[in-house]
Amino acid sequence: MTSVTESNPDIEISRRRLLGTVGAAGAVGIALGGTGGALAHSALAGSGSGSAPGAAGSLTSLGATRVAFHGDHQAGITTPLQAKGHLAAFDLAAGAGRTEAAALLRRWSETARRLMAGEPAATSDSGIALDAGPSSLTVTFGFGRSFFERTGLTARRPAALDPLPNFSSDRLDDRRSNGDLWVQIGANDGLVAFHALRALQKDAGEAVRVRWQMNGFNRSPGATGTPMTARNLMGQIDGTGNPKPSEPDFDKRIFVPAAGPGPAEHAWMGGGSYAVVRRIRMLLDDWDKQSLAQQEQVIGRTKATGAPLTGGGETTEMALDKLGADGKPVIPSNAHARISAPEQNGGAAMLRRPFSFHDGIGADGAPDAGLLFICWQADPLRGFVPVQRKLDRGDALSEFIRHESSGLYAVPPGPRSDEYVGQRLLEG
Repeated sequence: MTSVTESNPDIEISRRRLLGTVGAAGAVGIALGGTGGALAHSALAGSGSGSAPGAAGSLTSLGATRVAFHGDHQAGITTPLQAKGHLAAFDLAAGAGRTEAAALLRRWSETARRLMAGEPAATSDSGIALDAGPSSLTVTFGFGRSFFERTGLTARRPAALDPLPNFSSDRLDDRRSNGDLWVQIGANDGLVAFHALRALQKDAGEAVRVRWQMNGFNRSPGATGTPMTARNLMGQIDGTGNPKPSEPDFDKRIFVPAAGPGPAEHAWMGGGSYAVVRRIRMLLDDWDKQSLAQQEQVIGRTKATGAPLTGGGETTEMALDKLGADGKPVIPSNAHARISAPEQNGGAAMLRRPFSFHDGIGADGAPDAGLLFICWQADPLRGFVPVQRKLDRGDALSEFIRHESSGLYAVPPGPRSDEYVGQRLLEG
């Protein structure tokens, strides 16, 4: 179901490692995992000499893990969270259209395929990641609403790409929002992630110009004793309510049906998904002034374990009707977890897969930090929009965050072995 090699693990020697300065010994990686922080595992081997993991010529499990480029869905959607990330949006250059866009996606797809396999870029490889394995690298491509106008494909633009409504908490900077093309890069090594960003930028040539670019991070794999849901910069466990691939309606919620409602002109999105991307500034100085009890009331969960205030563990269902001794709901009516719960929004759900960011300290001494919020859904009008509308009307967390940029992108399905990403749109 996913682009991660869950049901048919790929086992291969990283050519990038073989071409590096260490020598001709390689590593064999098996990529396993699912959404929500599952661990990726690797089987390590030398060059047939029985070398131990960590010996010269072998990669650690972190470096050897590979994610497949080809598949039903693009990588980077259900792939487990990676430690490093880069987001970028591009606009087609003046005079560039469908032909130039197709050529660019063809170049980008080949570069992404090679780098995700642990191979060097086809031309002018910078050598930044020369000694590293693929390190769970994923590259994901999407199209903004304006892309269809620039390429003469407005008849094939899905209604799901209609502009998002305005929300009262928005403080959006247009220079850091939207864009014709969107790229998400993730990896468990910072140099591998930057190498991919640099290679794609070089591939772009004169076809596009960068509209905006953002950098993010998560906890590194293995940093905790056992696998657990990620924490954000407020210290809160973030992503407990995510849909799980094991749930029977997961695909229906996250991916566009391969054959379903809508005109035939939109069939190219079958197996794709829609990404809502938001830069959410956290007012950390204000947040840190709150007591632990106050923070937990704002969220509706305990900070230490992520369990609902009504008891149990992180995955225990919230008892939303439970009242305290004072006769008030144990989970406050304006708690973030209550308002955003699917059962409070007609079953609306989205797969949240964010990165944290920190872009320095401002002149006022406050950190410019927060969440690069990325959520995935089959239809943003049934996923992100109804939940955000409800949060906008009374979420206690709104006092401590600012939505500073926004984008909505159609992310086509994964390419077949003989395709580039978006080929069914651009050449269909």
